[in-house]
Amino acid sequence: MKPEEIEAMSFKIIEEEAGAHSFTQSQWQIVRRMIHTSADFEYLQSINFHPDAIDAGLNAIRQGKTIVTDTNMARVGIRKGELARFDVQVECLIGYSEISRIATETGITRAKAAVDAARQKMDGGIYVVGNAPTALLHLIELVNAKKAAPALIVGFPVGFVNAAESKAALIQTDIPYISNTGRKGGSNVAASVVNALAIMSVAT
Repeated sequence: MKPEEIEAMSFKIIEEEAGAHSFTQSQWQIVRRMIHTSADFEYLQSINFHPDAIDAGLNAIRQGKTIVTDTNMARVGIRKGELARFDVQVECLIGYSEISRIATETGITRAKAAVDAARQKMDGGIYVVGNAPTALLHLIELVNAKKAAPALIVGFPVGFVNAAESKAALIQTDIPYISNTGRKGGSNVAASVVNALAIMSVAT
């Protein structure tokens, strides 16, 4: 089978197994791609959308704003073809030597230092968290303090320490977000959300 045939069959299986749901058409495009990426139908229950999230994400892409990720895995997993039409850059600062130096000297995580360093890059753009709860918690602090202004936060840190708590904190804010409850997530899932937005940005 060709890749596009495999994807079409996968989406058909997802549609059948998911059954009836209350998502809007745009929300379903995102949730369906998350399930396609993870084979995890629990996202049907755990996903959360801020009311302005999808419009904020699509507008950011169409305006050519930068997408910043907390991991290189998420950066690599994000589709570049659709984004290139709008000259969108996808960046991750976590591996920069300057970030490591700052983290070592100040005693903070590299993920937190990378958020600080990306404040201007993320202005009006999308910040994607697929791994580090410290990145998401610090990002929320900066936004609440009006020191950072992303248009959308895609928040899917994964793990056992502060992953669920950081997402719960995000969902309590009025920042446009796409996130989930619980421990599950990961860079691949976070990237799949951006990929769905990228596809929608050129299809609608």
